[in-house]
Amino acid sequence: METLELLNPQQIKAVTAAHGPILVLAGPGSGKTRVLTHRVAYLIGEQGVQPYNVMAVTFTNKAASEMGDRVADLLGHQIHGLTLGTFHATCARILRIESDHLPVNSNYVIFDADDQVKVVRQVLQDQNLDEKRYRPQSVHTSISAAKNELFLPEDLPIQTYRDEVIARVYQQYQKILLSSNALDFDDLLLWMALLLADNEIIRKKYAQRYHHILVDEFQDTNMAQYTLLMHLASHHRNLFVVGDSDQSIYRWRGADYRNVRRFEEDFPDAEVILLEQNYRSKQNILDTAMSIIDRNTQRTPKKLFTERGAGEKIIIREAYDEREQAQIVVDIIIQQIAEKQASAADFAIMYRTNAQSRLVEEAFLSVNIPYKLVGAQRFYGRREVKDIIAYLRLTVNPDDIFSLSRVINTPSRKIGTKTFAELITVAQKSEITPGNLLLNLAEENPPELKSFSKTAGKRLMGFGRLLSSWREVFETLPPVEMVDQILTDIDYQGYIEDGSEDGYDRWENIIELRRLASEYQTVGLYSFLEDVALVSDQDTLDPDLEVPTLLTLHAAKGLEFGQVMIIGLNEGILPHQRSFDEPEAMEEERRLFYVGITRAEDCLYLFHSLNRYSYGYFEPLEASRYYRDIPPELRDEDQLLSYTSGIIKAPQDVRSWKDMQGETTTTRSQESQYHPGIKVEHTKWGEGLVLNSTLQDDDEIVDIFFVGVGKKKLIASLADLKIIDS
Repeated sequence: METLELLNPQQIKAVTAAHGPILVLAGPGSGKTRVLTHRVAYLIGEQGVQPYNVMAVTFTNKAASEMGDRVADLLGHQIHGLTLGTFHATCARILRIESDHLPVNSNYVIFDADDQVKVVRQVLQDQNLDEKRYRPQSVHTSISAAKNELFLPEDLPIQTYRDEVIARVYQQYQKILLSSNALDFDDLLLWMALLLADNEIIRKKYAQRYHHILVDEFQDTNMAQYTLLMHLASHHRNLFVVGDSDQSIYRWRGADYRNVRRFEEDFPDAEVILLEQNYRSKQNILDTAMSIIDRNTQRTPKKLFTERGAGEKIIIREAYDEREQAQIVVDIIIQQIAEKQASAADFAIMYRTNAQSRLVEEAFLSVNIPYKLVGAQRFYGRREVKDIIAYLRLTVNPDDIFSLSRVINTPSRKIGTKTFAELITVAQKSEITPGNLLLNLAEENPPELKSFSKTAGKRLMGFGRLLSSWREVFETLPPVEMVDQILTDIDYQGYIEDGSEDGYDRWENIIELRRLASEYQTVGLYSFLEDVALVSDQDTLDPDLEVPTLLTLHAAKGLEFGQVMIIGLNEGILPHQRSFDEPEAMEEERRLFYVGITRAEDCLYLFHSLNRYSYGYFEPLEASRYYRDIPPELRDEDQLLSYTSGIIKAPQDVRSWKDMQGETTTTRSQESQYHPGIKVEHTKWGEGLVLNSTLQDDDEIVDIFFVGVGKKKLIASLADLKIIDS
């Protein structure tokens, strides 16, 4: 068996390390999964360790399956008895075996995420707690965090009244789970850690069984996982962990990069091995990544290197706004493909939040280029976006039964399926649609009210009055104000923003939808809904298509692409404004950017915009602070693509792809008003010097340098400029 073939010296050092605690700090693209699987194969095939005495844990079922296949390939046979799987699956198996020592029996069920939130909601109702103040998802997030820190309800630290409420809900939540013979995901780790800590016989049983324990993505472990690993390794002390604290980006779901530091403190004799040779990226990309991450504290410095050569410099592009930024991205891809410099699948467009995908998706759709999203639905297919669009459609067309069924109980109005079925039945008897029946119920003393029970009628009447109030104003209100009216009336922010990262992302998608609606100020709600329908009805993409990939930076971990484009390099976006007041959060933002950079193999593009179009006007944006960290010799800010005010003229052989739409820039017959060298005055930024001017779409786009502000790109007709020296 040749387990050491094709490994570099540091990888061989890690695979063949002596017994004892081993910490492998593996830089991105350094082959850490290869090291882990070769280590398992080496222990079994070369050291004679029985598979039964080896445990290897990771974070995803896919990673565990791939690891098992690779170990079997290396050894040439299946490894019966090897414990290999995710943390949760491994704990679940052991807990079933040891259920006599638990408050559940061996046939316990595992509640999924929806089940867990339903239980929390039931407890809130039982305790007469206001769901608007204590949102179920937010409360569950707090309970989950407590379990990850190994706090039972009675142990939870109480510092505020909210903490007291969380403790009460947590206690009742656990009672309901246990009475249902159920555990949630966090319980699998919690009860395993507590079982090993409190039961010496069980702890010795498993600590003596597992001679070697190997852990992948160690930087993503939480306190519960760290604790149970310490107990399992307490006898033989052969704990082999592979990770990179620089790639710890899941703090919001309990991951604690400080576990790497704890490991070194708990095992002062641990051998630390660095994997610094990168097999993925060009050296300029690695140097850029190191210039970003080296500013973080409490980390072990690594010098990433590659034998793939220096490669191209990092391409930095500035756009006037986020829409132009999306267009630049798509045009670069078109040009690269047309010139046969790359294939469509080589490209990945990455961003900080899901909401940022919307304009990029529209730019791809406008030129009929397919794409795929990783880790998220298309913007218009996301639950929260579909909810608000359904409200708008129902307002415009009360006969829309599909929109009505979606929103009548979203957020909850306690209008269940039984009441909705009664509404449909009564409407059929009255020979009207359910939507129009609701509008009738909004009238004073409606005769249809007697067809329902008192409680059901009251709830349906309440929703009918909301719908009626929206219909009274939708033809006169601008679309964005109509969206605002609905959001306010149903308290959608309170419903969707629950304190979790997912909740924040969902609310940012609503903010993005508002921005889109603001662009229909003059044409109205009908046009807005028509355009949205055309976009949202696109066919589902074939997952096997060779197309560009759109994904968040969080979703990019573990992936790699020939060319990576990171958009939205602006203050408040990356780093995100929610992180500004918390040093640890700011360090995680830097790690997130580092992860994105190191996904690139051959070419890295960084994009930022000067403005964001927000509710009818352009809001100035500041370029991300991260640019200042990238050495000038690594940057290429004058890439040779042929731009006219930021738009590439499509090569002739791809015009069919762009639906033969021709040139994107038009020239007016009259001359420019703002020539280079003219001094102008702006109401906000003061005096400035015109650097460049371009005629486009019957307007003039002007680049102006303002003292103390920097360069700005403005639309002359909107900027209210005054020439003070021509």
